[in-house]
Amino acid sequence: MNDTASGRHMAAEVAQQPAVLAGLVQARSDIASVASRIAERPPRFALLAARGSSDHAAIYAKYLVEVLLGLPAGLVSPSTTTLYHAEQDLSDVLLISVSQSGGSYDLLEVTQTARARGALTVAVTNTPSSPLTEAAELSVDVRAGTENAVAATKTYSATLLALYLLVDAIRGGKGEHVADIGELAERTLADTEDDVARAVERYRFADRILTTARGYSFATALEGSLKLAETSYLSTRAYSGADLLHGPVAAVDTETAVLGVTSAGKGGAALLDVLDTVSQRGADVLCVGSAARSVPSAALTVPIAETAEEVAPILEVLPLQRLALGLALARGYDPDSPRGLRKVTRTR
Repeated sequence: MNDTASGRHMAAEVAQQPAVLAGLVQARSDIASVASRIAERPPRFALLAARGSSDHAAIYAKYLVEVLLGLPAGLVSPSTTTLYHAEQDLSDVLLISVSQSGGSYDLLEVTQTARARGALTVAVTNTPSSPLTEAAELSVDVRAGTENAVAATKTYSATLLALYLLVDAIRGGKGEHVADIGELAERTLADTEDDVARAVERYRFADRILTTARGYSFATALEGSLKLAETSYLSTRAYSGADLLHGPVAAVDTETAVLGVTSAGKGGAALLDVLDTVSQRGADVLCVGSAARSVPSAALTVPIAETAEEVAPILEVLPLQRLALGLALARGYDPDSPRGLRKVTRTR
């Protein structure tokens, strides 16, 4: 299966991300106009609805809302609407529905129902003509362009950036921390190429990988785990570093690889003891992020440029996408055609 055509879509779309991110920053004024509409109707709290990779982006947005805006935020359980038909008072609530395709039936129903019950609804999607965009009162286009690979890459990183720009604009920011994100992404892809190749060689025969992080980077651990599972068919699990020590660490041994996402900031600092613990249990530790070199227990590191902690996940995920691509090819699989998966998953 590992021929010259394998993974070409995923590889191309990984490489397109610097341009996609730079273009989205240039369109910041469109997102700022949506943010101003939200600021005119200050919400009591925020809810986020998503599935798959978009769910990881929503978890990132949850941190942004809670930390940068000081508002409570939660993840919607779509089945409470679609299966149980729960009647909730959503007046003065901000609902952000995140879907790369905008074609998930359950998210559409959640958005329609929330709007009818008083929520201010915002669709964040890569498909501005989608039913989800039509259902929401406001919308944000992530501007990633057509994505042909089944595994989301450029749509994921662009969604992260769109959500950051939205939340930053709501608080009155001007996007200063991401002004050069396109250049940083380009440098990240170039500077980590050799490190990722070494990681592919080291872990190509791994059977089990745990990914872990704290804070904003937890979304990256979740997305990295998903990418490894769907492209390389690896047995993967993602844990918050705090949760990993509350039971799951008992399953960590010398047959376990642990991928820690650790960037400069409070989340990365909080992960150090976790990585030390799993290393003492015999795990082989790979660290990715701007603080990767500060982890003495790491067998391999993939350092990236340091940024403000809240925007680090936009860059952290890039080498993990490359790792998933490389491992899939090294294990003889085509990441463009993962078995049993389609680009759009229809759920209710």
